[in-house]
Amino acid sequence: MTVIPNLKTLYEIDDSLWLEETIELLKAKRFDALDLDNLIEELEDLGNEKKFRVASFLQQIIRHALLLQFWTGEREYNQSHWESELVNFQDQLNTYLTASLRKYLEQEFDNIYHKAIRYVRKKTKNKVTFPDTCPYSLEELLDPNWLPPYE
Repeated sequence: MTVIPNLKTLYEIDDSLWLEETIELLKAKRFDALDLDNLIEELEDLGNEKKFRVASFLQQIIRHALLLQFWTGEREYNQSHWESELVNFQDQLNTYLTASLRKYLEQEFDNIYHKAIRYVRKKTKNKVTFPDTCPYSLEELLDPNWLPPYE
């Protein structure tokens, strides 16, 4: 371990090396040498990245469910693709989902749905009517055996 005298400076120069040094300091229990300001910032960023990841997966699931259920004119050509995408995003979301991230999704559910709606309306050139509120529960969207109802 090469401890740089000023980790704050190292963070500005090479954040990857800063991370390696910080890990070594933590392993050595040299807490007094840590760059706490940047460590806190990095941990907060890590938490935000996890939230963004699960919200993004949920948004993708909603998008594909809406397209499957409501875009009847394209279903014949895209059904298999949309279903496989939905399953793929469910698997990815369930891989990363924890109890606290699930709570985050519950809190942000309406916002995530509105982002998904914005996308599908644009994709369908506003030729398809979608519900203003999500027609699916979070439980349904997370269920690997679930698909939206359609004929």
